[in-house]
Amino acid sequence: MDKGQCKAKQMSQVQTGAGRQKGLKWLNSGEKLVALLIASLLLQAPAVTCAVTLNCSHPDAESLYREIEKTFYLNPIRPVYSLKTPTNVTIYFTLYSILGVDEMTQILTTYIWLTLSWKIEYLSWDPVQCGTAVVTLPREKLWMPDIVINECMDRDTSPRIPYVHLDSSGYVTDSRPVRSVSSCNLDIYTFPFDVQNCSLTFNSYIHTSSDITINMGESGEESLMWSNMVMNTIEEWELVDITVSKTQCDYYSYSIYDTVVYNIVMRRRPTTYVVNLLIPSCFLLIVDLISFLLPPEAVDRATFKMTIILGYTVFLLIMNNLLPSTGNTLPLLNVVFSVCLALMVASLLETIIITKILCKSNHSAVPHWVQILVFKYLAWLVRFPQKPGDQETETYSPITQAVKNPVSMSVSDPTSNKSRLQLDDPVVEVLKKLGQDLLAIRIEVEKHLACRNAADEWDRVGHIIDRFLFILYVLFIFFSLIAFIMFWLQWLGQ
Repeated sequence: MDKGQCKAKQMSQVQTGAGRQKGLKWLNSGEKLVALLIASLLLQAPAVTCAVTLNCSHPDAESLYREIEKTFYLNPIRPVYSLKTPTNVTIYFTLYSILGVDEMTQILTTYIWLTLSWKIEYLSWDPVQCGTAVVTLPREKLWMPDIVINECMDRDTSPRIPYVHLDSSGYVTDSRPVRSVSSCNLDIYTFPFDVQNCSLTFNSYIHTSSDITINMGESGEESLMWSNMVMNTIEEWELVDITVSKTQCDYYSYSIYDTVVYNIVMRRRPTTYVVNLLIPSCFLLIVDLISFLLPPEAVDRATFKMTIILGYTVFLLIMNNLLPSTGNTLPLLNVVFSVCLALMVASLLETIIITKILCKSNHSAVPHWVQILVFKYLAWLVRFPQKPGDQETETYSPITQAVKNPVSMSVSDPTSNKSRLQLDDPVVEVLKKLGQDLLAIRIEVEKHLACRNAADEWDRVGHIIDRFLFILYVLFIFFSLIAFIMFWLQWLGQ
């Protein structure tokens, strides 16, 4: 038999001797002297070779409980022979459910199955002699380790389990559920495709490592396996991994505590947010993009774009409860929504600018530098079909030349001598007057045609700029989408 078991036997003998001394009150002096001698011999007896500290008179529960009851007065202190010996506490951890994550307050709520196991050195019995190998006892009757979760922010509201298991070798098994409301540093930059890593730190609140040592009863892979087996419900969060490590924390300069840290890695299921947030936003942005097919001179185009902006704003207000809010990091999804709204507003401003350009066609001609910039460069860039003469800065018009030099349009005849003789003829005077009237009519027609040409030029300027801004709009959406995807993938890969 080892040294600890022998010490347990000696303590049992001390308890038996002490119990017998209580019964000496009714003995006479001779019998009392003999009883004291027997008790002293028991105290001075060498270590015996038996392996139990409790002897049951009968193999039933009553006899076993009476023997265990004799040790209850030692429960206020740690269950060791020497207080210099640390008590080994083993932790078994199973994550049953992830109840919720509060991004605003940085709180993680979980439901845990926690099992603690330690040994009472002076308590053991023979299962055959006492009739059982395991017995349940009220937890108030035994010494309990003060193991706490450091990150805990609220009291445990889980059902209270009043009993613990005690086996024949002296090991106590305390299995109980724990509703943990713990703090966690949540990073929601990649919401709703975020992965969170939260830790639960177990250690003794009072006892240092010289009093209580904490050990892991199973590896992180085993805890993950058991946790996945019991997590039957499909929740918002998916358990990815559980890692466990043992460290020693120096909270004060003279106090070192044994610590076991469980890291819970979980991933958010993004289906709800993709269906309710991302897909409607993409649909509205596509509708705004297709609205460029409407003619820019139509009033319905601007009204349609304003209706889209109003609907998107109402949509964001309704879905605001689905978006996380925290003071640490702004989710990238919020930036996506802001960019979508900014694109819709820019699209409306583009329509207003094009409408203004088209309205100028009734007031003035297209400036020369605008003709060169738009007709020569932008039209080629956006592959807009050009008209002959777009590259010319001036056009020849016979009527324009007539306006500049009316004398050149005067009636002449190769036989100038004969015409001079007939200048005084009244018929010739009438013809001259008729020619001048026709010339005035042609000049007015030319002016009207010039105004129509200016209107056509402003119309072409508006359509070319509209196509150019549409291409910029599409390119910006395309590169923004690639940038957001790269940001998400890079953040998830860290």
